[in-house]
Amino acid sequence: MALLDLLATSTAWLLTITALLGLLVGSFLNVVIHRLPLIMQRDWRGQCAEYLEQPEQAPADEPLSLSRPRSRCPHCGHAIGALENIPVISYLWLRGKCSDCGTRISPRYPVIEIVTALLSVTVAWHFGFGWPLAGGLLLTWALIALTMIDVDHQLLPDNITLPLLWLGLALNLGGIYTDIGSAVIGAMAGYLSLWSIYWLFKLLTGKEGMGFGDFKLLALLGAWMGWQALPVIILLSSAVGAVIGIGLIVLRGRDRNIPIPFGPYLAIAGWIAFLWGEQITHTYLQFAGIGSP
Repeated sequence: MALLDLLATSTAWLLTITALLGLLVGSFLNVVIHRLPLIMQRDWRGQCAEYLEQPEQAPADEPLSLSRPRSRCPHCGHAIGALENIPVISYLWLRGKCSDCGTRISPRYPVIEIVTALLSVTVAWHFGFGWPLAGGLLLTWALIALTMIDVDHQLLPDNITLPLLWLGLALNLGGIYTDIGSAVIGAMAGYLSLWSIYWLFKLLTGKEGMGFGDFKLLALLGAWMGWQALPVIILLSSAVGAVIGIGLIVLRGRDRNIPIPFGPYLAIAGWIAFLWGEQITHTYLQFAGIGSP
């Protein structure tokens, strides 16, 4: 209780503890981002074999979960010890290389840890101590994982989106972020709006413009923030997507025909709207001469 009282009364302590927690969670998110798609792929293969009534085969790979086996170097198989797994510090201490074989470790791991810490501190600064902060941190961490998994695999796992959708509705039963009516309508409108665009685009072009995971992600955001936030999220995601997409084409020469996942743009826009959506809407209405000064 003493720690909770300290966090409730001291902004400096709240931000410091949140930053440390963000670093630890960022390390775990690296595991989720890497392993969850692999776990899902193994599960799909097993389901396909069962559906096709193929004979059972002994698994060629060792059991895989988010906790087992221990993290290891993908090049030499060296198991990473506790001292080698301290967020950011271990990467700097090892100079970005495996301690056993010297193979370079991707800088993406400490970057995700740092980004998770920074975004977590931003959420703590915005909400202060309380239930809105707890929910906001969970949403932020989930959006980071979804963004990176979608970048890597063009996949938004139901294992993350659906529990977060229901959690958003549950939190808003108490009106933490919006009223429950707005949250339910937001979930429905979020899903159906992109679902309608998907089918219209497919009927006109014969191609799939986005995945079903995008529908669920926007429904998730609607459940947390209410239907009122959806126009801001869609406009922001379009702007973010245009900037990043053009940047990829110009800087990296990315083929215009190569699909770019929409999930990260929705996640980024949703996080911005979660913290500053009302201010953005108010500023826009004032600029357009519609809102009150």
